[in-house]
Amino acid sequence: MDTPNRDFQSKLSTILLVEDEQDLSQLVQLNLNAMGYRVLHASTLQYASQLLATEHIDLLLMDRMLPDGDGLMLCQQIRQQGLAVPIVLLTAKDSEADVVLGLESGADDYITKPFSVLELRARVKARLRFQHKEEDKSLQFNGITINCETREVIADDTQLQLTAREFDLLTFLASHPQQVFSRMQLLEAVWGLNYEGYEHTVNSHINRLRSKLSGRPRLAETVKTVWGVGYKFAPPSATEVHA
Repeated sequence: MDTPNRDFQSKLSTILLVEDEQDLSQLVQLNLNAMGYRVLHASTLQYASQLLATEHIDLLLMDRMLPDGDGLMLCQQIRQQGLAVPIVLLTAKDSEADVVLGLESGADDYITKPFSVLELRARVKARLRFQHKEEDKSLQFNGITINCETREVIADDTQLQLTAREFDLLTFLASHPQQVFSRMQLLEAVWGLNYEGYEHTVNSHINRLRSKLSGRPRLAETVKTVWGVGYKFAPPSATEVHA
């Protein structure tokens, strides 16, 4: 049995499980409790929304097919509201199209049923560890601050409106300035996936991120394409000025 890291658990401890299968819910709760996490359970999207509004949730584990709708609807609502809670889908929908749709809707990871308890425990720990690591640092460049605790990007005293996934992507690239990453490397590092065929998900997020960055002079050319390889973050030089 895992021995909880109390310092880590004190910061990331509450998991919301949204699952209507009673036996599976009990199994997941039992294992997450044994790892030292506090687990809240909802069997409907409506109750899950209420808990998200009233509780501090560090991770959302959610089935797709629920009595009152598709879990992707809640995914989309969470991201539209700008909430950064990590979302892991637990679902029997395992086609490539379903996985891509889940990621595009705002999910961070995708675990297909049936899954092993060991896989579940490992994926939960990895996702919370990644979230904790990102919240512990702040990145500063010439006129730009990426605050990982508040998940804000400030350029020339103006806050950029990024989605949770766009923020994660920018933060990862900016944490390794000038280092080139392939689409597969970004997919694995930011989404936690390493499956070929989903690389266009990276492309679409890069394009949306660039569109938002292009409005700020200091950021317009920071996410660069390295043809035939991938992408890199090029910090703005001190000679760049306001337009």
